[in-house]
Order: sequence, then structure tokens, then C-alpha cells
Amino acid sequence: MLLTPPLNSAYPFNPQLQATLQGKALLLNELPFSEEEIQAHYENGYCSYMQGIEKNARNKYSCKRCGNENQQLFASFPCARCQETCTYCRNCIMMGRISECTPLITWNGPKLIQETSEIALQWSGTLSPGQQEASDKMEAIIEDQSELLIWAVCGAGKTEILFKGIEKALKQNQRVCIATPRTDVVLELAPRLQEVFPDIKVLPVYGGSEDRHLYSPLTISTTHQLFRFQQAFDLVILDEMDAFPYSVDTSLQYAVQKARKEHSTLIYLTATPDKAWQEKCRQKKIPFVTIPARFHQYPLPVPSFQWCGNWEKGLSKEKLPAPLIKWIHERVPEKKPILLFVPKIYYMEKIKTLLQPIISSLEAVHAEDPNRKEKVQKMRDKKVDLLITTTILERGVTFPNVDVAVLGAENPIFTESALVQISGRVGRKKEFPGGTITFFHYGKTNSMVSARKQIMKSNKEARERGMLR
Repeated sequence: MLLTPPLNSAYPFNPQLQATLQGKALLLNELPFSEEEIQAHYENGYCSYMQGIEKNARNKYSCKRCGNENQQLFASFPCARCQETCTYCRNCIMMGRISECTPLITWNGPKLIQETSEIALQWSGTLSPGQQEASDKMEAIIEDQSELLIWAVCGAGKTEILFKGIEKALKQNQRVCIATPRTDVVLELAPRLQEVFPDIKVLPVYGGSEDRHLYSPLTISTTHQLFRFQQAFDLVILDEMDAFPYSVDTSLQYAVQKARKEHSTLIYLTATPDKAWQEKCRQKKIPFVTIPARFHQYPLPVPSFQWCGNWEKGLSKEKLPAPLIKWIHERVPEKKPILLFVPKIYYMEKIKTLLQPIISSLEAVHAEDPNRKEKVQKMRDKKVDLLITTTILERGVTFPNVDVAVLGAENPIFTESALVQISGRVGRKKEFPGGTITFFHYGKTNSMVSARKQIMKSNKEARERGMLR
């Protein structure tokens, strides 16, 4: 239920409140304004109150922030605010508790005027033929306000493909959002976009970001933060739409759709669409474009398989597999940066300790690591020679001249998609287009074989289309 009194156009509204609420639905405690000021704007028709949790005639609850309708994800508590037993949504509790008596506040007054028509792209690079085709299709789809899938291999230069489309949207005074499941990608994309669009403030939005309540014509956001947006963006670019958790979380998919305006454009980006999306492409149920080659036009490194015995049993006896030690020893004299993926956090510190006699400059990082950003940056700054990681770094990061290994590639966590993405960390830079990717295993899996086949298929298609050197 939406509550909005008639608009009193004579009321001097607060432009800062307008900028904060434009295209959003926020809780009262998320707003840096007094309750009295917000209430005054509501009474004069500039704000709307929307019930956060609704109950229908069948006594079923639904959350208006995250779209949750799973009754098992609702709970009740004695509420100090309304002095009654109140129901709240557990599905989006990490965004702050939303309950029956906590309204979502939206802006109902004049729209913020966004003057971006004079913005110009500051980029002197050139696109490869595959990139250019995708860029042209993106510009056309923005005109149609439709949807497009860009299926591009790892290292195809997806970010550069977006530049002209974003510029076109901004010149039409459209509001743009690049959404991604992971904070790492937000942190990597924001400075790149700010560099090529210096005339505007590019806004990175993620959990804990200080400026996340500001307004910007170009926002780069985690998909979780999109819960706070509503009818905000004319162009949404969904990067890595196959990545966890977005790929399995229907509430995140709901958040993306809720953040779009009714008439808007949605661009899907991925190197590894799942089988359902591949079938959509085959049946031409969605416009799509494929880029089977990297921007530098060198082939994708193909994974090699290396049997290493029962490595888990060896680790329990404080031993690393000999083939892995040999592989690392070969790279130490060359000062070759190494990225080592392992299936479980449990193994990381033990492997780190066992590798220290071989290579002293190393770190281990995982999703819950409080020093995660700093460790990844040390790897970028070449202050670390080897970084041990979980699948958290399977995508969205670039380390020049790196060689990559997967220990325990047979583990179920290493899906076909994950292994393709991990392989895609190698050879991304034009200056270092080669490198090796090795799957150390205790038995081949269908995922390993399928990942290698997918990479070889892309290389074959790229050769047939004349996209390789």
C-alpha cells in the first residue's frame, strides 16, 4: 500500500533529500534527515510511505524490498516501535531490518534534472572487430529500449565494449547502472569508468561504501545494493550474470528488475552463460552477440591436466603433491606471479605454511578475509609472488603475466563455469598474452573436460571468423 498526500508545489522541498531518494526506496534510519523533515515532505506530497511487509487476504507475507514470498523466511518479534508482535523479512536482513511497521520511503516530487548531454567519452583506444560488433549492437538496443546478451570470452575487453553505449545513454540524459555480484568487480570498474568519464562522478556502491546514498548518473553497484533502488535506471548493465550468488538467488534477480524503469534497457554480460541461456540463444529468444576472441587477438590459454594423487591425504600428513611443487619451482627463478586456487578455506593456511620454504612472498585470501582488498592489491602491486585463493577470485580481477593452477580441480565447487573463469585469469594483457593454466587433480571430472572443450571451441570459432592473429 502506497500513501501519498496531494503535492503542495509551494512547499520549499530539500534538494538533498530529493537527490538521496530519487529512484530509491529506503528505510527511515537509512536517511540522514530528521523524522520531522521527512514527515513534512510527506505531508506536502513530496515523499511516499510504502508498507515494507505486506500481508494478503490469505495471511501470506511479501517483502516489498527484496520480493521474498517464502513464508519460512519471515519471522516475528515483540516490536518496541509499534508495541505489537511484528513480522520482518529474514531474507534481506543484512540490509537492515524491514518489518510490518517500518515503511519504505520514496520520492514523489519533481524529478532531479540530470544534465549529462554534454558529456564526452575520454578514451583514445580502438576496438577489435568483435568488440565493435558488440558495441554497435548495444547502441542499437539502447535506442529500442530492449534486452541484449553479450557473450564474450574472458579477456574479450567487455568494459571497453560498454563505453560508447554508456556515452550514448548519458548524452540522452539517461541514468546508468553497472551491476555485478561481487564487490571486487565494483572496486576494479569504478576507477576505469571514472577515467573515461571525468566530467561526472562515477559512484561505486557496495556494502559499507560511504557515498552509497548519493545520486549519480553512472552508478556501479553490487546486485545486493540494488534492493535499495526502485524505478531508478534507464540502462542496467548486468555484469557476470552467471556468477554466484546472483545466478541462484531469485531475490537478487528481482532487485535488478525493480531497479529498472518501466521503459529501459538491460544488457547481460557473461563469458560463461549456463545451459538455459545457451538454449535461449540457440532458439533466438533473446538478441545476442558472441565474441570468441580476446581484444588482443591471441588465443585463450588451454588448460592442461596434471594428476597429483590423493593430495588431501598428503596434506593431512603435511605434504604437498610433488607435481605442484615442481610446477612452482619452475616459476620461482623467473619471478613469475602465481595464482593458486584451492577448494576449501580449511586448506589455505596449511598450504601457505608448506609453501613458505619454496616461495617466501605469498598470501592467502578468501571471501570472509578482513584484509581481502589489501591482499589483492598487494598482488596487483607485485608485492606478492603467490596468492592462494578460493573461487572468490575466479572472475573480475586481472594480474599481468600470471600463471594459474587449481589444486583439487576435481572438487564439485569447481564447476565448468568456474574453471573457464579461472582459466580466463591467464594471458589477459596484450603485453603478456600467454601463460599457463594447470588443473592438478585426483581424477578428471566432466566439468574439467567441458571447460577445456569450451575454451578450445571459442579458439576454433575465433580462427574461423578471422579474429586471431
